[in-house]
Amino acid sequence: MPLEIIGAGYGRTGTLSTFTALNELGFKSYHMMEVIMNKANKGHLDFWYEVANSQPGLQHNWERVFGGYRATVDNPGCCVWQELFEANPQAKVLLTLHPRGPEAWYKSTINTIYFTERMWQFKLLAMVVPMMRKMGVMSRKLIWERSHRKTMENQEAAIARYHQHIEEVKNTVPAEQLLIYSVDQGWEPLCNFLGVKTPDKEFPNVNDRKEVKKAIAGFTKGAYVIVAVGAALLAATIYGLIHLVG
Repeated sequence: MPLEIIGAGYGRTGTLSTFTALNELGFKSYHMMEVIMNKANKGHLDFWYEVANSQPGLQHNWERVFGGYRATVDNPGCCVWQELFEANPQAKVLLTLHPRGPEAWYKSTINTIYFTERMWQFKLLAMVVPMMRKMGVMSRKLIWERSHRKTMENQEAAIARYHQHIEEVKNTVPAEQLLIYSVDQGWEPLCNFLGVKTPDKEFPNVNDRKEVKKAIAGFTKGAYVIVAVGAALLAATIYGLIHLVG
């Protein structure tokens, strides 16, 4: 099944609300949550790990992850939006922007999904949990290095990259196939772009900040457990050696 909608907007630009809205409109959509939370998508992380370790611009068997989906938004799909558009030239491209501007986007990103790069607790878990290790490598190589060009540690550089990304999308996608969109605009521009009826209900306003913070708290707890176990094993080893030589 070819993709009908390709989300080119960065993560933390209202992509979860957009994902929810597209699903409500009948466009089954892909999102990072589908990679890490959907038990039916076993093997998807392995696929994106392979993509992250490949050369940019290469085509892959996208059907492995997008089979059955009509749309993709958020990471990791937005990191390969150009490859996806090349493979699906008839698709419409949705470029989501943060409603409060690039500074708000940067702050939101640094305080949430960038934890894979900043938290020693996550890095510790990645050393002992294979899934976490793959998630860390995939995020670093595909999202923070390839898509964001290693700019996230510097706000000015990251925001410059944000603007550059917008221009890249505008210069690549024909105007009639592109919608530059923020979720505070609601249903109308999205539905008009997709040629569907506007629902008679409020546009979904979904913010996963609490869930991300909850996940971060879980990583922190897990890391401290590993530290405690490691300390206990070290103490036991030292105690044993002392008695052995005594």
